[in-house]
Amino acid sequence: MVILLYTVSTVLGERVALLEDMVVGPEARGGGVGSHLLKMAVAVAEAAGCLRITLLTDPQNLSAQRFYRRHGFASSSMVPMRLHLARC
Repeated sequence: MVILLYTVSTVLGERVALLEDMVVGPEARGGGVGSHLLKMAVAVAEAAGCLRITLLTDPQNLSAQRFYRRHGFASSSMVPMRLHLARC
């Protein structure tokens, strides 16, 4: 499963995508499913006119970081920050 969210970057002045979630079941890992999903997500974002895809990984998830680097992603100098809100 892969989920893309779209927004507009005020810096770029154009549409960008956030790769919000990408999940491949443990039994399917290592068989190219993740690579296929990611390539399709990139193609969909490009077709939607996005200039960039941003994603987050947990710091300890080194295998995910290696996976994304193999596909051209690089670490960002941006610092992720969050504010958790109470549910209504």
